[in-house]
Amino acid sequence: MAKRLNEENTISDVLKEFVATYKLHDGIVKVDAKTAWFKLMGNGVTNYTEEVVLKNNTLYIKLTSSVLRDELGYGKEKIIKMINEEIGEEVVKALVLR
Repeated sequence: MAKRLNEENTISDVLKEFVATYKLHDGIVKVDAKTAWFKLMGNGVTNYTEEVVLKNNTLYIKLTSSVLRDELGYGKEKIIKMINEEIGEEVVKALVLR
């Protein structure tokens, strides 16, 4: 049975300890990156998005429209900056549009 702590802890501290103990940070960041993409890009882009995957600080986006892929390619740096701001830490360092 788990040891009971006599000290009072905030929920935030307990959740941070839980995430650190079970090494969940990478998985949470992957979900956050995917959520940020869909939130920031809006319906026009997300309708053409098939897959969003974060691997080794690179965000891979699979799009069904080659025209949209070319247009988004011009703003890669801005997209990376927006996604990192949404997540709250610098997670995405490169963006690959497929």
